[in-house]
Amino acid sequence: MAEDSIAVVDLERCSPDRCNYECKNYCPPNRTGKECITLRGEDTEEGQPDQIHISEEICLGETCGICVEKCPFDAIEIINLPQELQDDPTHRYGENAFSLYGLPVPQEGQVTGILGPNGSGKTTAVKILAGELAPNLGQFEEPPGWDAVLDRYRGTELQNYLEDVRDGDVTVARKPQYVDKIPDRFDGSTADLLSRTDERGVLDDLLERLEIEHVMEQGIDSLSGGELQRVALVAALARDADFYFLDEITPYLDISQRVKVARLIQEMANEQGRSMLVVEHDLAILDLVADNLHVAYGEPGAYGVITTPKSVRNGINEYLAGYLNNENMRIRPNAIEFDEHAPRETTAADALVEYPDLSKSYGEGEFSLDVEGGTIYENEVLGIVGPNGIGKSTFAKLLAGRLQPDEGDVDLELEISYKPQYIEIDQPMRVDVFLSSLSDDFGSSYWNTEIAQPLLLDRIMEQNLTDLSGGERQRVAIAACLSKEADLYLLDEPSAYLDVEQRVRATRAIRRYAEMQDATVLVIDHDTYMIDLLSDRLMVFDGEPAEHGHAGRPKGMREGMNDFLANLDITFRRDENVGRPRINKPGSQLDRKQKSEGEYYYS
Repeated sequence: MAEDSIAVVDLERCSPDRCNYECKNYCPPNRTGKECITLRGEDTEEGQPDQIHISEEICLGETCGICVEKCPFDAIEIINLPQELQDDPTHRYGENAFSLYGLPVPQEGQVTGILGPNGSGKTTAVKILAGELAPNLGQFEEPPGWDAVLDRYRGTELQNYLEDVRDGDVTVARKPQYVDKIPDRFDGSTADLLSRTDERGVLDDLLERLEIEHVMEQGIDSLSGGELQRVALVAALARDADFYFLDEITPYLDISQRVKVARLIQEMANEQGRSMLVVEHDLAILDLVADNLHVAYGEPGAYGVITTPKSVRNGINEYLAGYLNNENMRIRPNAIEFDEHAPRETTAADALVEYPDLSKSYGEGEFSLDVEGGTIYENEVLGIVGPNGIGKSTFAKLLAGRLQPDEGDVDLELEISYKPQYIEIDQPMRVDVFLSSLSDDFGSSYWNTEIAQPLLLDRIMEQNLTDLSGGERQRVAIAACLSKEADLYLLDEPSAYLDVEQRVRATRAIRRYAEMQDATVLVIDHDTYMIDLLSDRLMVFDGEPAEHGHAGRPKGMREGMNDFLANLDITFRRDENVGRPRINKPGSQLDRKQKSEGEYYYS
C-alpha cells in the first residue's frame, strides 16, 4: 500500500461466523499467492471463527477497494490519508486500528476549544494529555517510550506540558460526555457524590451559580438530564487540578444555563489561571467560552487529525466552510451555510391546529401553564424555545390529548409522533428490527434516501439498541419519530450528543421530511444554530421554571427570537463572513448598542 494509505478493520462489525471470508477470497494480492488479508488466529476469542487483518504493506490501497465492497458488514475501510500527513501518527492503537495525528495544546489561564466530529480522536488526545495513555508515535508493536515522545515535541508549545505528564506532575479533572450514565455508576445522593469533589472549598458557590442547591438531598437516579449535567460540571470544577477537561457542557441545558456555565468556565481560566479544554458542538457557546480553538477532522473511527491552534472565529468559520486555510486541507465537500437574513417570509397555509387560550395546573402550589391561543399551520416547522421546566412538554401533551386543560376546549384528536428529550433504551433489539416495526416504508428507496442516509444509520443497523452511543441513540430516535405516520411530529432536543455535521444532517432530514410529506413539525431545542436553520416560525415560553409558564402565540423568527433573547438579556449578531449566529460578549459595545435599540436578534 502507498505510504499515505491505511487499512482499518472494525472488529465489532467483522463477523466471520456469518460470512464466507469474501474479503479474503476476492482480494487480488491473495489470489496471486500473497498474504494480504489473513486470519488473526490467536487474537480471536476462544471458540469464535478467526477475524481478519490486512497487511498495509501488501494492500493495493483505496484504488482497489474490492474487500470494502465484498464485506457484507461494512467492517473494512481502506483510506488514502491526506498528503500533508507526512509524519508518523501521535498514537496508533494497532494494525488496522485508529490513528491520531496531532495534539491540542493546553494553555494556562485560557479555555482551549476542540471542534470536530465524534470519533475523530478527541478522547484519545485527552487520555494522552491526562497521562493515562503514553503516545506510541505509531510504533504500536514496540512503543518508543517518553524520551522519544519528548524528542518529537521538543521546541513546541507541548514540550513542557508533556514533560510534566511524564513526571506525573499533572492533575486532571474531567467531566464525562454522557451524563445520563452517571446513575449507572454511582448509587447515592447528590450530596454524597459532590462532597467528595470539593477540593477547592467552592462547592456552595458553584451550587448557587448553577442553581442546583435544591437537588443535594435527592438521589442521583432521580435527577433530570439538565440536573445531571450541572452536577457533573460542579463535580469537575470543584476539584483542584492543573488541567480540566470538559466533554460537551451543553446537552440538556437551556440557553440561559449554557451561558452561565460558559461564563463560569471563562472566569476559572482567566481569573484563576486554570487550563481548560472544552469539547463542544453548540457553536454559539463554543464561540463564547473559548479563547483559542483546535479543529479535529478525519474519518471517524479510522484516523483523526487535530490542527494547531486557531483563533476561535477563524477556526469555526473554516470548519463550517469545510476548508482549513493554514493546512490547505478540504475536510468537507460542501460548506455549511446560514441564511443571510433572520426573518422568514411565512406563506398563507391551511391551519392544522387552531387552539384557544388554555391553562393547566398540576395542583395548588404546583406548576401551572397559561397558553395564548394560536394557529399551527400545515407543512411548517415551528421552533419552540424557552427555559427548562417552563411547560413546553405540557403544551405538547395538551395538543395530543394526553392532558386535559383546566380552561379552554381542546378537541383536536391529533396523531402525534413524539421523540422525548431523554432517550431510554432497554430493549436488546437490533436497530433495523426496531425501525422496521414502526414503518411500512422501512427499507424503501425513499426511506433510505430521506431518513437513513442523512442520519447515517447504515453502519449501526445491525447493532443492538442497548449498545449504541448517545449520539447513535439520538439519530435512531429521530428516525423512529419520522418513520411513523402522524399529523404532528414533535422532537424534543434532537441536537443532544450530535456533532456539528450530524446536527446539520438531522436538521436537513427534518426539514426535508416536512417539505416532502407536507408534515407539520414542532422542534424543541436549545441550540440556536439548529433552531435558526430549521424553523419557519417560533413559539416562545417564559415565566418562572418549575412554578409558572407562559406560552405566547407563534411568531415570525425575528420577533420571536427578539422576545426570547430579551428575556435572557443576551444579544446575537451575524458573522459578517458566513452569516452564522454569534453571541455578543456581555457588556461589549455591540451588546450595549443592540440592547439600547431593542434588537437582541442580529443587528
